[in-house]
Amino acid sequence: MQNVCLQKNYIFFVMDELPQPAAHLVQSSNAANAAANLGYATVLVYPSQGLTTLSPLNLIRPFQPRKPPRKIVKFYNLQDKLKVAPIPMPFPINHIKSKFTDPNTIACKYYLPFHLLPTTKLVHSRDWNFVKAAIKNGIPAIYEHHHHENKKFELEIVHHPLFQISITVTDTISQTMIENGMPPDKVITLHNGYNRLFMARQTEKATEWRKKLLQHSQEKLVVYAGALRKFKGVDILIDVARQMPNVQFACAGGTQEEVEHYQQLAREKYAENIKFLGYILHEELASLLQAADILAHPHCLGNAATFTSPLKLFDYLASGTPIVATEIPSLMEFKHTKAIAAWCEPDNPSQFAQAVARVLETHPRQIAGYADSIEFVKQFSWENRAAKILSYVDESYRPPICN
Repeated sequence: MQNVCLQKNYIFFVMDELPQPAAHLVQSSNAANAAANLGYATVLVYPSQGLTTLSPLNLIRPFQPRKPPRKIVKFYNLQDKLKVAPIPMPFPINHIKSKFTDPNTIACKYYLPFHLLPTTKLVHSRDWNFVKAAIKNGIPAIYEHHHHENKKFELEIVHHPLFQISITVTDTISQTMIENGMPPDKVITLHNGYNRLFMARQTEKATEWRKKLLQHSQEKLVVYAGALRKFKGVDILIDVARQMPNVQFACAGGTQEEVEHYQQLAREKYAENIKFLGYILHEELASLLQAADILAHPHCLGNAATFTSPLKLFDYLASGTPIVATEIPSLMEFKHTKAIAAWCEPDNPSQFAQAVARVLETHPRQIAGYADSIEFVKQFSWENRAAKILSYVDESYRPPICN
């Protein structure tokens, strides 16, 4: 049975070398990981550069599914059922600019039809070119699309019987997809999910975080995890910290350049009680979220607020830590649940600070987490999302279960 399953792979494809600290790679990796956890023979395929790509075996047999390297496992909190397959991109690919040395062209025109096709049952990707190539090579495909674009979808692809479904995360993007040619019956809106390891209690590690970040044990800790971008509300959080000098703030995420920028901005605003930790591996992030008294979900108004995927929201909820969130369109469906401890207007540091102060009074930290939040988020597991997506795939195109 195992050999049969190995010939029926569920391929997730990303056009970026792994691992990297990018939200779309976190999303794709966790989506693939969930499919593997459901028992499907799932392989996460991505380009690979460097000296190892020159190995003769890699060039002769480039598609070699294997266990993920430890670095990728730690980056994205992956479990042990997922396989990965880095496909070599040796020089001059991606070094000399032409369509013949473009990694996307190599993946779609060479690796897919000659090396992946014989053992692929179904393709799932956010890369439209790869999805098109799969359809043209007779492989059923699923497409993920998470941002507004004005580009028209090719009708011969979206109406092709092998094109199974497209997934987005908000109704606003769904509408623009339909306006750009996606058939209404081939687009669904599904939230992202939470990694189940974020729900496992990590009491000792959480205590270590508090010792590391707090000067005094009685201090309160507010944590933000996500991209260090202005539209995400990081500037607002600095203003909030300045208004609350007796509370410690910590931000996880961002590149080194972004971290240095915000450290400088905090110094200029005399906000000495906010720390920028840089990118935290997901293996360590869960305990940081559990260490907090409050998790902050600020955001600014603007175009991004209409489609931003609340990727971190579900990991926040899984931690059981009280959340203070900004009222933006993509979060409004959670407004009347108990999942969020307090809401406030966007672009309003004073109101956000007031909400934080109020929640610190009404929601004392619980080492085991708040049960309401943990129970509420169970419906949003990556595994539930994967099962929902596959329910839209024709049964004859679904990969087999390989337990």
